[in-house]
Amino acid sequence: MDYQRILTIQDISCVGQCSLTVALPILSACGIETAILPSAVLSTHTAGFKGYTFRDLSEDMPKINQHWKSENITFSAIYTGYLGSAKQIDYVLDIVKSTLKEGGKFIVDPAMADNGKLYPGFDDEYVNAMKKLCVNADYILPNITEACFLAGLEYKEVYDGEYINSILKALTEMGCKNVILTGVSYTEGRTGIVVYENGKYEYYEHEKLANSCHGTGDIYASSFVGAFVNGKSAYESAKIAGDYTVECIKETAKCGSHWYGAIFETSLAKLIEKIK
Repeated sequence: MDYQRILTIQDISCVGQCSLTVALPILSACGIETAILPSAVLSTHTAGFKGYTFRDLSEDMPKINQHWKSENITFSAIYTGYLGSAKQIDYVLDIVKSTLKEGGKFIVDPAMADNGKLYPGFDDEYVNAMKKLCVNADYILPNITEACFLAGLEYKEVYDGEYINSILKALTEMGCKNVILTGVSYTEGRTGIVVYENGKYEYYEHEKLANSCHGTGDIYASSFVGAFVNGKSAYESAKIAGDYTVECIKETAKCGSHWYGAIFETSLAKLIEKIK
C-alpha cells in the first residue's frame, strides 16, 4: 500500500491520555503520516481535574484550511474526534470538502455522550450539527448513547438484538453510510462491536472488564483508523481495535493509581504486530 497521510481533528488535552495525545502516537505507530488540527487546547481533560485551562481554536480552523488549500495539501483520510462546538463542525465539513483526496475516507467518532447523557456543554444544537457531519462520513464510530442521540431514540441499558437493529435502521435511514457501533453487550460479562457495512451486519464479541478508563473511546477509534487505513477490512479493523483497547484496560488495571486515562503506550507493539 502507498504511504498514507491522514488528518485527525480533535482537541489537545495536554495531560490525560485522550484525544490528540492518543490519536497521534497510535496512528504514527501504525506507519501513517499523521497531520493534526487541534480544535482546542486544555491543560488536562475535564474528567476529574479541577481548574483546567481551555483555549478555543475555532477561529484558527478556517485560516489553517485556507493555507492548506493554497499549498495544495490533501489527505487520503480524515478522522475527527471531540469537537467543541457546532461552529467547528461546519468548519470541518469545509476542510473535508477542500482537502480530502478523491476516493479518500472520512471517519467520524461523534464523541459527545456516554452512559445515556451528553457531555457537559453539549446540547440539541450540537447533536443536530453532529448529524450533519455523520451523514457526510464514510464510517461513524458511535457508542450506543451517541447512536441514540443521533437516531432520536430512547437510550436503554438493557436491550436485545431488535433494539440494536432499530438503531442501525434509524441511522442508515438518516443517511449514515456505515456504522461501527461500540459497547454492544448481549451476554453478561461480554461486550463487543457491531459492524454494519453496506447493509451487512457482523458482530465481534470480547470480554467485558470490570474497570473502565477515560480515553478508551479515543484509543478504540484511533486504532480502528490505523488498521483501516493500512488496508484491513472494517470488520478486521473493529476486531483489532477492540482487542487492543481491552489490552490497554488490562495494563491500566495493573497500576491502581493511574485514574485519569488508559495506559496504551506499553501495548503499542501488539497493535502494530496485528496490523502488519
